[in-house]
Amino acid sequence: MAEIIDFAEIQAARRKARARIPERENLERAVQLMRENLAAVAAELAVAPREEQAELLTRVERLAAMIRYGMRMLGDPVVARSKAGG
Repeated sequence: MAEIIDFAEIQAARRKARARIPERENLERAVQLMRENLAAVAAELAVAPREEQAELLTRVERLAAMIRYGMRMLGDPVVARSKAGG
């Protein structure tokens, strides 16, 4: 009987793992899109008039925070080490 239960648990774990793959791919795409947006905002910031720089800096800060959060969700070891050290 114990073998049947173990088999059922293994199957459940496999189903969960398969379900997570699309979620991870979506999160990876979202992080990549945010990185591209961050690069675009940084380029705008370089040539922006002084009165627009504050808003652009706010965007940079928000995008950077969202990227860090996404990377943490993906289990990026660099983000985990930087949080542990600081």
